[in-house]
This record gives sequence, C-alpha cells and structure tokens, in this order.
Amino acid sequence: MQTRQAFDGQRRDQYGPDRRTLLKAAGIGLFAFNVAGIEALLSPAEARARRAALSVLSAEDAALLEAFGEALVPGARAAGIAHFVDANLSRPHHESLLTVRYLDVLPPHDAFYRAGLAALDGASRAALGVPFVQASAAAAKPLIAAMLPGTIAPWQGPPAALFYLAVRSDAADLVYGTRAAYDRMQVPYLAHIDPPSDW
Repeated sequence: MQTRQAFDGQRRDQYGPDRRTLLKAAGIGLFAFNVAGIEALLSPAEARARRAALSVLSAEDAALLEAFGEALVPGARAAGIAHFVDANLSRPHHESLLTVRYLDVLPPHDAFYRAGLAALDGASRAALGVPFVQASAAAAKPLIAAMLPGTIAPWQGPPAALFYLAVRSDAADLVYGTRAAYDRMQVPYLAHIDPPSDW
C-alpha cells in the first residue's frame, strides 16, 4: 500500500509541485512559474530574469505594468513587479498577496489591473502623444502626479488614485519589503516576526 508521503512525492515528480508545497513556497516569496515548459518555484525577480511565461497578463500588459511600477518605485521592474502581479492574479482570491485584495475591490482582480493599465495608456496617448511605455520619465511625471487627485484625463478605468495606490504598494513591497533592502538603506530591520525568507 502506497503511503500519502510516497503518493505526494510521485505527484510532484509527474505533475510538478503539489498544493501544499506551492502554499508554503508562496509564504516565503516563491511562486510557481513556467520556464521553457518546466514548472519551477522562483521569486518574481528570478522569474523575470529567466523570462518565465505569464499566466494572466499579456506581454503588453506586463511591459506597461513594469514601466508604471518602475516610475512609482525605482527597482520595481528588476524586482519582477509584472511576474509578482501575474502570479497572484492566477491564485485563488483568498491566497493573493496583492494590495488590491485589501482595498474593497471585488474579484476577479485581473479586470482591475487590465482596465487600469488601459486607462493609463489611453491617458498617455492623449496627453503625451505616445504609449506610456515610450514616455520619458520627465513627460510621465505630471501625468502620474495627476492620478492621486483624480485630475488625469482622459481616464476610463477604475479610480485613478485607487489604481495608483494598488500598484505603488505592490511595487514597494517587492523593492523595500526585504532585509536586504533595509540593509541597503542602513535602516535596522525590526520585524515583529522574522519571515522565513526574503522575496
């Protein structure tokens, strides 16, 4: 008779990591990504570096999210903001680590991100004459600044301030939410409970 442990090991070998492994890995900042047809547990930064496939976002959405995240929090692109958002959008709502989950936005959240990104790109094309990913940092700055007071126009999506807050918070979590980031800033890392691992 096959034990549960042996069965779980066999399932991992045949079908990739099991649910328990995935949940535990997500708790320490690792997510399941597909790299060249092989499922691997990686951090968002590793997934970006290895060009892991996206599950929910299109390549255009990911590029736009990276550009916006980088404009809000320098370092967000390399930290894997697009892969972080994509991995969490593909998970059940109650397991998501995205800030939008706590902002009273009803799931599914992929619609929120897609609509916000489309609205940002539309506003950039109207105001600057170019897609947001092609806008210079100097040109994009006043456009982004108009999001918080809600004066960005035209805007056809979720409330601009809400979208700004959600993406900025996700980016800040990735860039500054680790012990290594605190060390770079020369700030003592005084977590109430130390996480088992960084992103």
